[in-house]
Amino acid sequence: MAKGTRQDAWEFFGAELKRRREAAGLTQGELGRRVFVSGGYIGQFEQAIRKPQLDVAQRIDEVLQTDGFFERLCRKLIVKSPYAEYFAPVAELERLATKLCEFAPTVVPGLLQTAAYAEAVTIAANPFVSEEYVDEKVSSRLERAAVLADATRPEYWVTLHENVLRVAVGGEAVMAEQLEHVAALARRRAVLVTVIPRSAGAHAAMEGSLRLMEFEDAPPTAYTETAFSGTLLDDPAMVKRAQRAYDLLRVAALTPEASLALIESAAEDYRRCASTT
Repeated sequence: MAKGTRQDAWEFFGAELKRRREAAGLTQGELGRRVFVSGGYIGQFEQAIRKPQLDVAQRIDEVLQTDGFFERLCRKLIVKSPYAEYFAPVAELERLATKLCEFAPTVVPGLLQTAAYAEAVTIAANPFVSEEYVDEKVSSRLERAAVLADATRPEYWVTLHENVLRVAVGGEAVMAEQLEHVAALARRRAVLVTVIPRSAGAHAAMEGSLRLMEFEDAPPTAYTETAFSGTLLDDPAMVKRAQRAYDLLRVAALTPEASLALIESAAEDYRRCASTT
């Protein structure tokens, strides 16, 4: 489904939600309390600013007695997305964020990946898929990165663990290109990158990646991800805990200058190895 068409469908979802909510005689706040989100969130769903997760759509169906209408529509839109079901809402929110803070323990974040690196990551996790599948995954990842080239791009903070630099994803030439790309973005001040060295030992996010998103006129969210699932958090208490974890990660990291030097040194090592093979 084309990007514009998908957005139109989410706008239809929002318009139907408003129509059926009003027909049930409920305010946004009343519906929000019954489905365990705020009234402001319901308003954002209705305006297609935020896309409700599947469990929220299911609860809306229960409250409004709409016989699974919103669940079916939500599932259809998720299936049409090029992203995993748990990541699709995050990709939508990403475009609206004014600030992104991300921690990557093992893999370069999707917004910073080159095509060759993204292809290597995709094939490693899906060794029997078609070329069409790989191309779609790589293309969708590169399309997401367009947000960093936009004039209104978000403030983007990235903390990498040194492991990200040391695993030769796709081989030495691919890694050299990938790290050179990250360094170039950092030097253009499109992203602020820091690295947690291996010598730092244990850190505040040992079990997976972490992303924080802030918005101009909506509450912040946090997103955590492990190998096969992800969780989008909007409960204020949970988001606050995630923000504290990210603060601790930043404390453990090298300075931006030292981090950039480490990234460029690793890129040079990969480039030198690639040229001798």
